[in-house]
Amino acid sequence: MDLQNGSFKNKYKIRSSTINIDGNIEENEDIIRKIFSTSDIRKKNLVINKKQAFLFYLTGLVDEQKVDSFVNNISASSDELELFMSNNAVRSNKIVDIEKSILEGKSILFLENEPAAFIYSTENLMQRPFSPPTIDNSLKGTKISFVETYQTNIALLRRYITNSSFRTHQTEIGSENKRTVSLAYIDGVVEEELLSSIQKKISEIKEDSILNVNQLAQLLERNPISPFPQLLTTERPDEAASALLKGRVILILDRSAEVVVLPSNFLSFFQSIDDYSSRTLVGSFNRILRVVAFFITLFLPGLYIAIISFNYEIVPLKLLISIGESRTRVPFDPLVEAIIMEITLEMLREAGIRLPAPISTTVGVVGGIVIGQAAVQAAIVSNIMVIVVALTAISSFIIPNFEMASSLRIVRFPIMVMASLFGLIGLVVSTMVLIVHGLTLTNFNTSYTVPFSPLKISQLNDTLFRIPLRFLWNKQNKRNE
Repeated sequence: MDLQNGSFKNKYKIRSSTINIDGNIEENEDIIRKIFSTSDIRKKNLVINKKQAFLFYLTGLVDEQKVDSFVNNISASSDELELFMSNNAVRSNKIVDIEKSILEGKSILFLENEPAAFIYSTENLMQRPFSPPTIDNSLKGTKISFVETYQTNIALLRRYITNSSFRTHQTEIGSENKRTVSLAYIDGVVEEELLSSIQKKISEIKEDSILNVNQLAQLLERNPISPFPQLLTTERPDEAASALLKGRVILILDRSAEVVVLPSNFLSFFQSIDDYSSRTLVGSFNRILRVVAFFITLFLPGLYIAIISFNYEIVPLKLLISIGESRTRVPFDPLVEAIIMEITLEMLREAGIRLPAPISTTVGVVGGIVIGQAAVQAAIVSNIMVIVVALTAISSFIIPNFEMASSLRIVRFPIMVMASLFGLIGLVVSTMVLIVHGLTLTNFNTSYTVPFSPLKISQLNDTLFRIPLRFLWNKQNKRNE
């Protein structure tokens, strides 16, 4: 079975799409055995009103107490079985419905001479306790994050949006390995064109191996080879609720602890919900600081290479002498020197992520101090290069979105090559290419560079600078009226 290529095929063949309409439970049992030829399928033999009955379910997906309660209630209600079943179970003779129900943790009851199966809800909704956000750290906002159950995530959003206009719409994606996706929006605030385009895009998804919301976001991106992330994901319910109030749509994927925010623009990756919990000057300063960190992360290594290789005349003489002295014993040109340090930094970063927390701290200390100092003393790299790489790494940590920070780590390598070949002209050309690429990106009929291009003056009050909340919310309410 190859999930990635969508070749998930059932190994059983059933001539009919329905169970035995004569109520032959032996034949119905054979159908279930062919579909679920696995050791964790369970069968209970029952006798109801002197009729033979079989109960099927998958262990681990059901709550055993619910199963026992169902069996006891059937026995106690044998005289009024039809009334009990009509109030507590769903009848179906379609094999597809029965298979899906068992996979969802429901129990299936086959009764002798009964042309349909009874589907009873016995699922065990496995859910971990609420925990603080681990990726989108919270300073002044919520201290809980989304979990892997979409019903709970919807309930979390309803705790923040106590409005009857809050709507959810469930749909399924995939042809064999189906997953439930919930579209959450506020009726009257969201644009109907945006909602319909998102629904159309989701209906076109045919892949079977969508295991988390980040894979779903990749399938929804219009330009999958772009170095920049085009859809924002978050694990914080307060940030998702804020996006809903702005007229955006939230996608909630079952068994995923993050949600997708649609549409997203470039500035969305540099804003945080904590900015609205800080005073105006503090929140605006933090946003400007992140944009400065963006340029440092992207261009500082290339700028260093360009200056050392071509445009050293723009450097003050005393600083130029200091740089020349530090590079006297280094045998590599600036590009090779920068690549060595950047690759080393990326390896240390990945090691810190994959290793357990106590060991990752040790790796950071060893890599940052011992290896860096040893490389300088061995004349492999210069002191200035260590400073440049360290400042670049610190700047990348300031960017609040992990996907954007990871993308910048990749983009700066071709910029370094361009700087090594053409100097400052290479940096200018690289900047122009990135700007043109950003202008061509769209996200569900929304420009990636909005509100700067196309220019929307009404939205500039919540970009790099944030006006006081009383004025900001008043303007947003007027636009929504």
